[in-house]
Amino acid sequence: MCGRYELHTHPAAIALAFGLNRVPELHARYNIAPMTEVAVVRVDSEGGRELVRMRWGLVPRWAKDPGIGARMINARAETLSEKPSFRTAYRRHRCLIPANGFYEWREVTSPHPHKEPLHIGMQDGSVFAFAGLSERWLGADGDVLDTCTIVTTMANTLLRPLHDRMPVIVAPEHYARWLDPKQPSADDLLAPYPSAAMAWYPVSTRLNAVRNDDESLLHPVGPAHGAPQSEPSPEGDPEQESLF
Repeated sequence: MCGRYELHTHPAAIALAFGLNRVPELHARYNIAPMTEVAVVRVDSEGGRELVRMRWGLVPRWAKDPGIGARMINARAETLSEKPSFRTAYRRHRCLIPANGFYEWREVTSPHPHKEPLHIGMQDGSVFAFAGLSERWLGADGDVLDTCTIVTTMANTLLRPLHDRMPVIVAPEHYARWLDPKQPSADDLLAPYPSAAMAWYPVSTRLNAVRNDDESLLHPVGPAHGAPQSEPSPEGDPEQESLF
């Protein structure tokens, strides 16, 4: 799953990486939590790409209570075409959610039993994109609420010891196809990202409190783990060419 992430790349670099029509107004965030506003890349009315803000936690347009979004922060890739909550968004409202990393927790016993937070991202630290879905909800009083969710899939071999799920990460060469509403299905993009491109390392338990949101949350408190980029993907991960 994905319940917390961070985005700190400079806005100009984000605009370049995602082919945006203008540089967005963004500030670095190191502890992004559900039910807060997040940066989302989507196709605009003229066919270009724009970065907008949406609340993280998808509210289907048929929902009576927008509070349902708290239970819709993730969408399982395996059932996107079947679940009433996600199937329309999957066909018509796919989006990209920029990130520099996401967080997971693991049980450790030393120096005392606790859950240790881990930062997970690309080995080179570059910005990347979660596969996202979005919806627009209209309240009875006319209020408009734009919301999104992050699509998840089974974990790759690097992350499997940490959790059985991971966010779907869309490679840059496939941004256009994921965003294209004329292509109602993108099932082949819903695969684990190659382990060889990724790394993880433990970070401070200060991350556990959402109120903490500063650069120190990215500082490692232990060694990094990741396959050297010169090595092929471990057995069980698809190769980049066959991934998509």
